[in-house]
Amino acid sequence: MKFTNTKVQMMQNVHLAPETDEDDLYSGYNDYNPIYDIEELENDAAFQQAVRTSHGRRPPSKTSLASSIGRPMTGAIQDGVTRPMTAVRAAGFTKAALRGSAFDPLSQSRGPASPLEAKKKDSPEEKIKQLEKEVNELVEESCIANSCGDLKLALEKAKDAGRKERVLVRQREQVTTPENINLDLTYSVLFNLASQYSVNEMYAEALNTYQVIVKNKMFSNAGILKMNMGNIYLKQRNYSKAIKFYRMALDQVPSVNKQMRIKIMQNIGVTFIQADREKMKKAFQKLITVPLEIDEDKYISPSDDPHTNLVTEAIKNDHLRQMERERKAMAEKYIMTSAKLIAPVIETSFAAGYDWCVEVVKASQYVELANDLEINKAVTYLRQKDYNQAVEILKVLEKKDNRVKSAAATNLSALYYMGKDFAQASSYADIAVNSDRYNPAALTNKGNTVFANGDYEKAAEFYKEALRNDSSCTEALYNIGLTYEKLNRLDEALDCFLKLHAILRNSAEVLYQIANIYELMENPSQAIEWLMQVVSVIPTDPQVLSKLGELYDREGDKSQAFQYYYESYRYFPCNIEVIEWLGAYYIDTQFWEKAIQYFERASLIQPTQVKWQLMVASCFRRSGNYQKALDTYKDTHRKFPENVECLRFLVRLCTDLGLKDAQEYARKLKRLEKMKEIREQRIKSGRDGSGGSRGKREGSASGDSGQNYSASSKGERLSARLRALPGTNEPYESSSNKEIDASYVDPLGPQIERPKTAAKKRIDEDDFADEELGDDLLPE
Repeated sequence: MKFTNTKVQMMQNVHLAPETDEDDLYSGYNDYNPIYDIEELENDAAFQQAVRTSHGRRPPSKTSLASSIGRPMTGAIQDGVTRPMTAVRAAGFTKAALRGSAFDPLSQSRGPASPLEAKKKDSPEEKIKQLEKEVNELVEESCIANSCGDLKLALEKAKDAGRKERVLVRQREQVTTPENINLDLTYSVLFNLASQYSVNEMYAEALNTYQVIVKNKMFSNAGILKMNMGNIYLKQRNYSKAIKFYRMALDQVPSVNKQMRIKIMQNIGVTFIQADREKMKKAFQKLITVPLEIDEDKYISPSDDPHTNLVTEAIKNDHLRQMERERKAMAEKYIMTSAKLIAPVIETSFAAGYDWCVEVVKASQYVELANDLEINKAVTYLRQKDYNQAVEILKVLEKKDNRVKSAAATNLSALYYMGKDFAQASSYADIAVNSDRYNPAALTNKGNTVFANGDYEKAAEFYKEALRNDSSCTEALYNIGLTYEKLNRLDEALDCFLKLHAILRNSAEVLYQIANIYELMENPSQAIEWLMQVVSVIPTDPQVLSKLGELYDREGDKSQAFQYYYESYRYFPCNIEVIEWLGAYYIDTQFWEKAIQYFERASLIQPTQVKWQLMVASCFRRSGNYQKALDTYKDTHRKFPENVECLRFLVRLCTDLGLKDAQEYARKLKRLEKMKEIREQRIKSGRDGSGGSRGKREGSASGDSGQNYSASSKGERLSARLRALPGTNEPYESSSNKEIDASYVDPLGPQIERPKTAAKKRIDEDDFADEELGDDLLPE
């Protein structure tokens, strides 16, 4: 059998080791296989027979044997290079270099490769590739032109790309199968063309192009382009279709792409808002088309017939006419309110919204309301602090009929009054009053301009007339209370503010004025009660809190006074009067360390006032920290080298501490005292020479001090407090009334002297002027 013969042959090649007792470790090294002996090949009959065959015609060499075997033997020479022994050294490094051949593993010595065969330029494949390149270049040029703002050029390039792409598709179909068409190029060309149509506002063409992409099933993920189609429908204000395409795009976006889904849902929300805007516009248009069915002509007598005139006069004020007036007033109110509500939201800005409402109203039966809307537009500009736009609109309306002219002039008067241009305010107030004598806002503004000039009696007359025309004019009632207060008619002023409090229950400015009047009437308990109501409305007002502290201090309740003064300091730590009171309180209670922090803050607020630094040094001295007191006095002397009080304490401290600087400071003190005596003598001689003029100046000064009685009295109280402290006969604590009064600011100050400005209430139901000036009238 074949298997047996093979097995026998295999067994013939197996050599068994001899059975000896001892193994020879060096056996086998001298064994030699005669097949590798090339010297005996001449005697090998089989080899010679092979040479005489086809191999025998080749030149005899040692390589013949290698070629017959199939590969060169290790160490054989082939092409002048010895085959390397790869098991010993790396390939590519041979001994051929020793035999004269150069090292050339990349065969670079063979010279350049033969040139490739040139392709034919007119072949169909080359034409297709060239056309593809041209299409891509056109698409890129279209995108670049779009980014540069040249939309027309971008559209032309996109159209050229589309035409050449269609030619390319036809040529490719003729040469290859339809499966080899470049779909990516087709998609990019169509998408770019649709985008350029859209930016050029050719929405119909853009939608058609997008439809071509979306309907082609070969384009993957083309459904997301329905979002772009929704954007186009949104621009066309076709909100229902926009929402439809947005929702279709949302359905085709996978849930993994969260950002894209969020943007699509945001577009859906914006579309619903835009749809609401359109609904608001349509509702407003329907509102102004509602017929009133009021015939105004029947109240005008067409002839001189006495009987007809009597009938006309009789029906002018009957119940039917009154009902018609109420119906018309109600319709106008609804239209004005609706316009105010929708104007800020139906367009991109409130101004554009008002313009749309004005145009719609002008084309309706309520033409006279268009000017009222313009007034509201100007008032809105005023609320936004855009005074130039407001003035421009109001000056145009000033040329209209008397009613609109009066309203425009009233608001202009209020605007100039707030800008402290009282001359212009008075001029426009006169125009408003002359145009409509029964306009309470115009009369109030005229009274304000008179009040600013100091003619309080005349101002009160204008306010009274405004109240006679409109008893609910709160601005006139408030301002007449201020006028009575200036005229020292405190009972009448209190009556006005109590009436106003019944109308405006939580008005902080009204409550404060009532408290102020009770204080002027020397009724501090009532003043405290009303100020507590102010605190309940505005609990963080530092001026009200300091006023309460002052009243409690006047009543002798130091603990309550400290509480409110401290609260005032906490909310506003820059009020120098509050800081001074707190510092004096801690000195009075002998907490010197706590007093230091308040006087140090006072020195930061008023760095040019030497008394605060002297107070700091005095607190250090009283607390026993003489070294810190000495350093503070020295620092004060460097800043104020001509201050006599500082030098006196430096001399005293240096003497007590046994320092050598005492003599130097004593010399400086003596020199300054001499200079002070000379200066006082010169001032005294100057006063003696101008006694008459001094008397006049004193008279005028006494007249001015009457208006600032509260500031003077407070300065005297604070000076008395400082003088009443332990050791106040010492120079560093003797402060004059003038220094304290200079830093004092009355809580009411200009607020009391500045009346409220009234705006045209029939035009502006939101009471613009009261809202603008309300914050100024609050206690600072």
